[in-house]
Amino acid sequence: MIKENCFYVGTIVGKYSFRGELLIKTDSDNPEEYVHLESIFIELKTGLVPFFIEKCQLHKSALLRIKFDQVSNESEADLLMKKDLYLPLSFLPPLKGKKFYYHEVFGFSLIDGEVCIGKIQSVQDQGLQALFEVEKNDGSLSLIPIHDDFILEVNRDLKRISVQLPDGLLNLQD
Repeated sequence: MIKENCFYVGTIVGKYSFRGELLIKTDSDNPEEYVHLESIFIELKTGLVPFFIEKCQLHKSALLRIKFDQVSNESEADLLMKKDLYLPLSFLPPLKGKKFYYHEVFGFSLIDGEVCIGKIQSVQDQGLQALFEVEKNDGSLSLIPIHDDFILEVNRDLKRISVQLPDGLLNLQD
């Protein structure tokens, strides 16, 4: 499995027992969505490697506690500490309306009123505010805040997102 065909689930952040159980901090508001998984990919030096799940449950409502078939003691668990976990994109439920996954809108046109601002190249979500990185028609790049109040429509068929940006927002970047 290649990483580009997967989405990030979370990171192994701790050990739970001497039998190799691990604690995972997920990148989800609903970690319970993952308790019924049969397997998951762990990013190792060799790439994404599938690990089969013997048992998975919520731990203190924010973490997952997982026992992998291949991990039976603390030494084996230590080798997986701080590793990232992934699942294939096909595991994501389809979204409707104005909701979208960041990876699915790359290449979409960003439209403000009747004006095409440009094409979405990526999403920067490292700071407090997620941003569309948009290649404008003149080749320059703009960062546009992703905010529910700005997004009017996500049209997957036409590959475009219609927005209503505050007056002057685009002028701040010129």
